[in-house]
Amino acid sequence: MLLLILNVLYVLLAIGMIALILMQRGAGAQAGSGFGGGASATVFGSRGASNFMSKSTKWMAVAFFAISLFMAWYSTHNSTRGPVKQDLGLMAQVPAAPATTAPATGNTSVPNAPAQAAPATPSTAAPDASVPTAPMAPSQAP
Repeated sequence: MLLLILNVLYVLLAIGMIALILMQRGAGAQAGSGFGGGASATVFGSRGASNFMSKSTKWMAVAFFAISLFMAWYSTHNSTRGPVKQDLGLMAQVPAAPATTAPATGNTSVPNAPAQAAPATPSTAAPDASVPTAPMAPSQAP
């Protein structure tokens, strides 16, 4: 309940700050008058007491940052530290492949025979005659 109230207040403060900042006249509004156009105390306007809008903007910004820091602190201290559940999207619907215990070596007489290492250089031996080759399509004929 507290976070809901803080979130609503957070959004209202943000909207209020945007409105107040846009309604204020910028400090550079009288910059043109400082270069020969009129009587101005400084180039960027007078530096007297601040008005109601600038004071309220300041306090709204202080409240905005205080709420931001509190919500960040609250979320880090009240988070659950369980296992991370990974969202796979569409891949979550694909069934997992069954686990195999023995590597496929091509030798079925020995069930757990280690796989042989591949030679460093390609062999130039003739292809195995027991493996049939696919017939060529008519469009691939020489």
